[in-house]
Amino acid sequence: MNLAFLRRRAELLDEVRLFFKRRGFLEVETPLASSEAIPEQHIELCQLDDGRRWLQASPEMHHKRLLCAGSGPIFEVTKSFRGHEVGQRHHPEFTILEWYEPGASLQGAIVTTEALFDTLLNAPAAKVTSYREAFGAVLGIDPHAASIDELRALIQEQAPAAAPFESDDRDEWLNVLLAVCVEPVLGHGQPEVLRHYPATQAALAATTLDEHGAAVAQRFELYWRGMELANGYEELTDPAELRQRLLLANTQRLAAGWPAVPMPERLLAEMVDPGLPPCAGVAIGFDRLVMLATGAQNIGEVTAFSDFY
Repeated sequence: MNLAFLRRRAELLDEVRLFFKRRGFLEVETPLASSEAIPEQHIELCQLDDGRRWLQASPEMHHKRLLCAGSGPIFEVTKSFRGHEVGQRHHPEFTILEWYEPGASLQGAIVTTEALFDTLLNAPAAKVTSYREAFGAVLGIDPHAASIDELRALIQEQAPAAAPFESDDRDEWLNVLLAVCVEPVLGHGQPEVLRHYPATQAALAATTLDEHGAAVAQRFELYWRGMELANGYEELTDPAELRQRLLLANTQRLAAGWPAVPMPERLLAEMVDPGLPPCAGVAIGFDRLVMLATGAQNIGEVTAFSDFY
């Protein structure tokens, strides 16, 4: 442990709370484990030994239930859990900052995120880049139109060891190219917002058409100094569409050899009545934010104890 880093961490926690309370957000506490969860294709969830509850990868499910109940803007700093994610910037147990603002658009979520980083880290304004622009600048392709064969050829050229050779999922190939080729060039000199991912990568975000007529997700991620720090959505509010996406995610999990996750039936019911208001939400890996603030090179340096390092 590094006590200087822990003191800076505590200061940042105080500053986060002050930032949101000054803006009228309610701080909430939600369960770490639940009999229901939100199925996601690429997140390995952890089940408790009782066989009845799942550790939450994010407080999103409970936050949206609070929004349905009329909570207004809310935020939480809490623990989240994801199986077998261990590395320089990953830990199976980590601290997440997440907030939701009724009435906010994707652009509104970006503005709030910029203001938070300015307050905490004196960050300059973010550069905004579309997913299409980033892939075009780095790889010379349109990621919304390129075929799997084109993507496969690029990976064989750029990073053959990273290729998901057996996959026929186009998004798997795009994700590899994003991680290996595009992300390393983002957010140098100033924070950079990458937005308008393909609609097939919308997860729980609303979708729209971009200026070229391609279906895109109302989603952004923020990068700075080589680190992915924030993930934000203009949220999907249609419960029928959400159910279909979550059922598909469970199907994809089973195909990958992971267990299906119990559907968030209480959330889905509350999204019907009384309904989820139009809103935007953002999640930030708080440990990574502390790494950025302190210059730490490893996530284990900014936590009091870590059994993995």
